[in-house]
Amino acid sequence: MTALATLRRDWLSRPRADVLAGIVVALALIPEAIGFSVIAGVDPRVGLYASVAIAMVIAFTGGRPGMISAATAAVAVLVGPLVRDHGVDYLFAATILMGLFQIAAGLLRLDLLMQFVSRSVITGFVNALAILIFMAQLPQLTGVTWQAYAMIAGGLAIIYLLPRLTRAVPSPLAAILVLAGIGIYTGAPVNTVDDMGTLPDGLPSLALPQVPLTWQTFQIIAPYALAMAAVGLLESLLTAQIVDDMTDTESDKRRECGGQGIANIAAALVGGMGGCAMIGQSVINVTSGGRGRLSTLTAGAFLLFLLTVLGPFVGRIPMPALVAVMIMVSIGTFSWNSIPNLRHHPWPSSVVMLTTVFVVVGTHDLSLGVLAGVLLSGIFFAGKVQRMFAVERTLSDNGERATYRVSGQIFFASVGRFVTAMNGPETARHVLIDMTAAHFWDISGVAALDKIVARLRRDGRVVDVVGYNRASADIVDRFALHDKTGVEMGVVPH
Repeated sequence: MTALATLRRDWLSRPRADVLAGIVVALALIPEAIGFSVIAGVDPRVGLYASVAIAMVIAFTGGRPGMISAATAAVAVLVGPLVRDHGVDYLFAATILMGLFQIAAGLLRLDLLMQFVSRSVITGFVNALAILIFMAQLPQLTGVTWQAYAMIAGGLAIIYLLPRLTRAVPSPLAAILVLAGIGIYTGAPVNTVDDMGTLPDGLPSLALPQVPLTWQTFQIIAPYALAMAAVGLLESLLTAQIVDDMTDTESDKRRECGGQGIANIAAALVGGMGGCAMIGQSVINVTSGGRGRLSTLTAGAFLLFLLTVLGPFVGRIPMPALVAVMIMVSIGTFSWNSIPNLRHHPWPSSVVMLTTVFVVVGTHDLSLGVLAGVLLSGIFFAGKVQRMFAVERTLSDNGERATYRVSGQIFFASVGRFVTAMNGPETARHVLIDMTAAHFWDISGVAALDKIVARLRRDGRVVDVVGYNRASADIVDRFALHDKTGVEMGVVPH
């Protein structure tokens, strides 16, 4: 595809839908960014300016068109101690270093690690985020007036019923505008955006963090920056995969790593905190019709317009309108098919999915949940592979030669079965171990073979090992103690 064709596809394929979707996202970003600022212990403008900068920059630098990135809770929860102990300028410095780490991750192709994240982990990640999104709305659902509940119900009715009449305007945008009009006109006793925190009343300005450029400063910010970079990339790459599935398109994960880094550096330079991709806002964008980079740019630009020009009006938007949108996001994000699939999918896959959900929801830490799911997937996979292993013994007619035909994968998880299968009493004088249908993966397998051969030779048996494939022969040549695979060592290669 030519550069011009790519430009048209990413920016101009559906401009009207992208612009309208971006407006919806911008409105939904405001309470989120304020809430994340509170979590991080900083002024609301730090989260809001970060969302503006990250969204606008990632529109150009990111690898997943249509995905929304901004200030997030995943990063905010990590930086509270840094802000409390050292001040907000150290947060800005850590965010710049976070961006540099993410750029380095892109250059080192760490995005390829996503290949080890199974579908069960991704499903658990999605379901956990849907639950967390809903839980985040609970403060606006408890201890509020009946008018708030009525507005939320009305907003959900508009969101789900309006598309049956027309799709000219995204239904979440229509719900926000209608409920904002009702709330402002009637003066209904409901919480508003202003109740979340004071909105900034001016443009952000460029400035470097006011911290000493010393080794001590690096030691303070590096652990936070590394954690922020890792969590940010993990959530961004997983969200990119989810948007890929929703839109049936592919994205450039390597470019996304570097793009996130550039966007975070830009956020820090305008007085913002770090951030990453947001699955909730990305779902809002996609379901509202946003597919291209223009939707992400519009979200950031319109958010800036709202803050600097329409601040007083935005502050009067009733929170029930935004809660209705986020409930829609929660419902749309959750993989409802995963519930009946618990009965039909293999039990290890279901255990991995549920473990990911429980750890993420229990700790509110996405990285811990995904790590737990990946580790459990690896354990189950190793267990499955080690069971696909067999040793068959045959004896010659004269009883002088015993042949052991080994089949399957020989690695750390299967060496126990290998040794046990070869550990019986042997009466034949000559033992032939045929590895034609086997493969050695690691030094654990080679050490097991050493142990087997050494025991048989101590018992006075003549042992030959044949049938290595090239990869197995290489690892045996390098690490075996009993002998090598060459003919001169008495072991005939296959």
